[in-house]
Amino acid sequence: MWPEPNSSAAGGRMLQLISLFKDQGYSITFASPAQDSDFMVALAEYGVDKKSIALNCASFDVFVKELNPTVVLFDRFMMEEQFGWRVTDNCPKALRLLDTEDLHCLRLARQKAFKENRLFQTSDLMTEEVAKREIASILRCDLSLMISKFEMELLTTTFKIDKALLYYLPFLLEPITVSAFEQFPPFEERKEFVFIGNFLHEPNWNAVQYLKESIWPLIRKQLPQVALNIYGAYPSQKVLQLHQPKEGFLIKGRADKAQEVVSKARVVLAPLRFGAGVKGKLIEAMQCGTASVTTTIGSESMHGDLPWNGAVTDSPQVFADEAVQLYNDNKRWLEAQYNGLTIINQRYLKALFVEDFNKQILFLQANLQQHRITNFFGAMLQHHTLSSTKYMSRWIEAKNK
Repeated sequence: MWPEPNSSAAGGRMLQLISLFKDQGYSITFASPAQDSDFMVALAEYGVDKKSIALNCASFDVFVKELNPTVVLFDRFMMEEQFGWRVTDNCPKALRLLDTEDLHCLRLARQKAFKENRLFQTSDLMTEEVAKREIASILRCDLSLMISKFEMELLTTTFKIDKALLYYLPFLLEPITVSAFEQFPPFEERKEFVFIGNFLHEPNWNAVQYLKESIWPLIRKQLPQVALNIYGAYPSQKVLQLHQPKEGFLIKGRADKAQEVVSKARVVLAPLRFGAGVKGKLIEAMQCGTASVTTTIGSESMHGDLPWNGAVTDSPQVFADEAVQLYNDNKRWLEAQYNGLTIINQRYLKALFVEDFNKQILFLQANLQQHRITNFFGAMLQHHTLSSTKYMSRWIEAKNK
């Protein structure tokens, strides 16, 4: 997809990366085989050239060779699979970066374990089909941008990935100043609970089901007059069928202004039972001064040793009780709000990462040949990829003619 910052955290992440490179003086071209949508961002407003490209087509070779980029960033491993070998063929000196967003194999392995009603184990990753593709993509690239320190450790310990191929780059945010903090809607003006998340993302759909079946009835029993508003882009018919006004369970669909919706709510609920990466909905809650209740999966790698901006629990009853307490207790809610402010300002400020990231890029560009020699497994995969994926793509290209 083209970036849709109002639809998903991934869209916001991409704009943050664009801003990061623009600040360093780069000219940026964003190329995608995706169809245009009504919700995509206007890239021209960010000074970015937009280019539509085709899968399995030599036209990309002409395009990228003429462009001759110094840096190429792949948006998730699927794009590297499709276009990485063409970039290597036509622009061998270009630095190849991979933005993983989250570790897809981790999310899918956890999802599989959940559906099989068993605990996830790291050994599950070894049998996850996507892991083979994703790890190969990481190895073929010069550097992979990781949003989660937990996932970096998983890659280095479980898959033995060289740390030199990984770089921790979380969400890049502006600080929450005292004046901004004072402008947050106060506790008394906020009402109701909210869940927000793109329904194309399976963990979000599962979380809404969990809310409907197990958690919301427990909350509603204690707060019979309070509603839960469910927002999310691309809701399917099965999502819309959960709309139950008499139960205070309201499916609202896409939020035109997500931060406005979250800022008006008193508590964000995010009972995620599987997933990976850093959760944009919970970052957004902190940015809006809204308390949140989530699971250990939801809060994973997000707050370090800092206290959470609400509560973290995997028990449905405790989840409901914590949500009710935050909803009713002004003092507890203010403490949670302050915790969120602290997490943002200590862990996610763009200023904390800009200088070091630029140094890393410059270092790799100056030492690219040696860096690639050291990455033997990456070179080996490049060799085999150029002998298999390349010719499969050529075959499809010829077939399409």
